[in-house]
Amino acid sequence: MQRLHINIKVKELAESVRFYSTLFAAEPTVTKSDYAKWMLDDPRVNFSIVEAEGGALGIQHLGIEAQTEDELQDLRRRIGSLDGEVFDEGDTICCYHASDKTWVTDAQGVSWETFYTSGEATTLTNPAAEADAGNETACCETTCCS
Repeated sequence: MQRLHINIKVKELAESVRFYSTLFAAEPTVTKSDYAKWMLDDPRVNFSIVEAEGGALGIQHLGIEAQTEDELQDLRRRIGSLDGEVFDEGDTICCYHASDKTWVTDAQGVSWETFYTSGEATTLTNPAAEADAGNETACCETTCCS
């Protein structure tokens, strides 16, 4: 069963954790110095926040989290039939997790992340991969076509 994913860039993490913990009536399942995530079942959503070091605040992107590799492959087949711009990121580290990702951008410019998480990581992102790609942005900002 897939899960909706919402990622929001926030100004101050602790204040936002208090706000969303009250709103969801649940504490985060993951808390780091610059990141928090709630894996909720009602509504079924993977909701995460990342403390901003600049740039626009608010919704960063939307996504669908596959629970299995087969579900991710099904999502990729569906994405392949769309008119949006597609970026297959593949294996990466983002938001303290090892994931396999594909991005698609709709006609309005909304980025959708589809991903399967295979494990945890000790860093927010993979600095070596970003340096190799010449990309200085944080994870989840490297969406297709940006």
